[in-house]
Order: sequence, then C-alpha cells, then structure tokens
Amino acid sequence: MLTRRQFLYFSSIGAAGALLPRAGIARMGGGGGGVIDPPAGLLFKDPAQNPNISTDPDVVEVYVEAKKPAPFNISGVNANLSLYGNYPVSQNYYFPGPTITVKKDQLLKVHFKNSLPMSMENNILGHHRYMTNLHYHGLHASPAGIADNVMLSAMPGESLYYEVDLSKHEPGNLNIYHPHVHGTVAEQMWEGLVGAIVVEDPDTSLSAYETHIMVLKDIKLSGTEPEPYISTMDYMHGKEGDIVMINGQVNPVLNIKPGQVQRWRILNASNARFYRLSLEYHTLYLIGTDGGLLDKPYPQSEILISPGERVDILVKANQRAKDYKFRSLPYSRTGMMSSPTITLLTLRYNGPKSSQSVPSSVNPNAKRLDMDTSALPKQTFVLSMRQGNGYINGQTFEEDPYTIMSRLGTYELWEIINESNMDHPWHQHTNSSQILSITGGDSKYASLYTTTPSWKDVVIVPKMGGKVTMLVPVMDWTGMAMFHCHIVEHEDIGMMGIWDIMDMDEPPM
Repeated sequence: MLTRRQFLYFSSIGAAGALLPRAGIARMGGGGGGVIDPPAGLLFKDPAQNPNISTDPDVVEVYVEAKKPAPFNISGVNANLSLYGNYPVSQNYYFPGPTITVKKDQLLKVHFKNSLPMSMENNILGHHRYMTNLHYHGLHASPAGIADNVMLSAMPGESLYYEVDLSKHEPGNLNIYHPHVHGTVAEQMWEGLVGAIVVEDPDTSLSAYETHIMVLKDIKLSGTEPEPYISTMDYMHGKEGDIVMINGQVNPVLNIKPGQVQRWRILNASNARFYRLSLEYHTLYLIGTDGGLLDKPYPQSEILISPGERVDILVKANQRAKDYKFRSLPYSRTGMMSSPTITLLTLRYNGPKSSQSVPSSVNPNAKRLDMDTSALPKQTFVLSMRQGNGYINGQTFEEDPYTIMSRLGTYELWEIINESNMDHPWHQHTNSSQILSITGGDSKYASLYTTTPSWKDVVIVPKMGGKVTMLVPVMDWTGMAMFHCHIVEHEDIGMMGIWDIMDMDEPPM
C-alpha cells in the first residue's frame, strides 16, 4: 500500500495507422454526424458471470486477472485487446469483463492478478503503461485499506487482494470495476479492461421480468490492435471509436415476446462517447440510476448517458411484431459537432404473446432529500482545460492535486462549474449525491435528475459555463477518495482531485 506522498510521486514519474474495413461498419468523418447502421448481427448475449468460489453465504469471492494480449473477435477481426478473466478458475478472457454479482451485507473478496506485459514501457504521458489496479465504481464502500483504495497498485506479475464491505451499500444497482492508476486509465479501459458489478435488488418485485445487462463500449482498431494514443490531443478530446458494441457485439438481435416487459440494465463503459438512447416507437421506463432503484417508473422518449453513468429501464413490447432499432441519437458533447446516429441493437418481436405490465411502484423507500441547505458547508470546483492538461480550480493532479477535507456524518453542497467547451461527466467516489440543479446542457437530462429521487455518482456538467449543484452525504466511511472527470483521458491529464474524508474526532488539518 502506498502512502499519499508515494502515490503522487509514482503517479508523476516521467511526466510527461490505417483502419481495416469491416462489413457493415460505417466510418465516421472527423466532423461527426452521419450514421452507423450495421446489419443485424448474432443473437444477443449477456456478459459472462464471474463464478463465486466461496461456500460462505455471507461472502462472494472471485478471481480477476488483467491480461494482454487477449484475442477477441470484433466483426471478423481477431483483435489483440487487454481483457479481464478469472484465472485460475478458467483461462477465458472476456469483453466486457465477467460480471460480479453480490448482495447487500455480503463481503466481496477479490483476488486480482496483473498479467499485463512484463515491460517497463511508458506511455506518451510518461506513466508506466502496465501498472494497474481495480476501482469499484459506484460502491458505497471504504476508500481505505484493502477495500476500494485506488492508491493500491500492482506491477506486471504482481497481485492485489481486496475486501469490500457492502453492509452500507444501497442494493439494486449496477456498478463498474475498472483500472484506476493515474495516467494509464484511459489506455487500459480503451483496450477492454472494464466490467460490471451487480448489487442485487432488495426484494423480488422485479424478478418476474427477463433481465439483461448491456455494456456499451466503442473502439477503433489499427490492424489487429486498438488504435494507440499518439498525441496529447487524444487526451484532450477523449477517444471515440468507429465500432460501437453492446457486450462486445455489433448490433446483436435481442428477442422479445409481444406484450412482454424486459428489464435492461445499461452501463456506459466508453472512454468518452455519450449515448442518447432511444428505441424506435417505444417508451423507455426509467426505474433506476447510478445509486439504486427509483420509487416508480418514469417514462422517457430518450435517455442521455455519459461515460460511467448507468440506467435501469423497462421496455414493453406493445407495438406490432417486427424489428426495432435501439439507437444512440446525435448529441454534441464538444463544440458544435454532433455524434452520429448509431444502431446499437435490434429488438425483434418473436415468440408467443405475453401479457406483462409495467409496475406502478418500484422502490417506495426512494425519496428526494428535503432539508435546509443554507447552512451546509459548500465546496466549489471549477473545471478547465489548457495546454494539454485538465484542471480543477486551477490545479492539475499531476503537479498539485486539488484536495478537500470533509467531516464524516455531515452533508455538503458541491457546486461544479465547467469553463471548457466540452461536457464533463463528474464522478465522485464513495458517496452518491442528489442533484439539486443543472444549468445549461440538455434540458431533459436536467429535469430528470433534479426532480426524481435518483442518486448519482456521475453527472454531466454542461459545457460553456454549465453548472451543477449537488447535495452530498458524507457517510459511513473515512479515507482518501477521489473526484474527477469520467472522460478518463481527462482524468489522466489531471482533472482529478483528492477527497479526504475524516472522522469527526480527527483534528482539522
């Protein structure tokens, strides 16, 4: 385990081709826009499950191994990726990584091995390319010790052991595991190192619905390799690929019975791509967000989801029997350029009729906090970018991380202001928040998250002076957590700070 001083030292050491054609994959122009509409592919598959090797009902114990090169077939190309597997349970590697499923009150034990190349190679930012670790994004767990501590790291050939106490976590949500060693996160996630964590529902009210996990991920290949990072502009913009997948599949076909209701748990695992989700002629019923289930379904014609965000939706097959496209509609996350319209999945009506209904209630305990915030401590964060670096309040993580200190057992108001000309998905570790206001950006997004009883650990801070105000509970866990932009390239170039959560009995610094 590294001390804070050692972590910052090692994080800052050494500061700083042609695309193969594939059938059905449209290539995007540099100005954005256009259409990516590949033909319907193979039958939809959920991500693989990581088997629990524990015989103790109070424990989930899994193996996770990061491996490179790990071959994976992408649209006919046998690409060499960085993938997660579960050796020694099996010698298979998965894109996305195998899903870890746990229940509230269970102890999650993870044996992690770094099997990335035995090399001392640095990336263009000057960081060791293959040093890695795990972050349990979205889990309300300790950021210290051997829990969700991103200051732990492993060199190639080394291993880490984690124990994550979920006794304080709200059940019924989808979370993420991915690397979190500063300076290398973007490359490692871009090449495939990401997976889902499901904390099971608190009851069985949703168990009647066929449920699927959908991990959205894009990539661009140069030959058989992920396109490399060759300049700081790759980090300033954030990488977007021309191959867009769900669970490693291009436009898979998902069957649904006429009249059936399905539950889709969706994770944006892309480095920088935003998705504006829409299903032709269907309503998306939002029932859960980053931090858990909502009180009832909220019907939406579209849902915007940025990197690191998750949504839990119900879809009812109430149209005539045919194929329908689940798409990402154009969205401008930077400047005036819009992303293309992308077909993500084909929903195919198939099979005998069903007669399921969308429920009127989901989680009656979900409520918006109602409290006087006028006397709460307030933190202000200003996000900016210049000369190849990202900044929070004028400080870059590489040189002088912006650090705040919070008292355990309190609430705070956080105000995040975006001075750049691109959206930034703000993510804080350990504690989810409720969004009080969003200025600028997509009005539907702002209305959704400022009126529903949703808990968020990622929220879009709109470009060009956009502002988010959130109510942050500082509860249950002390330690050194992080906050950062979840366009992970921006995190790697410095748009990250340290959140030092202290016990009430600790003397102020």
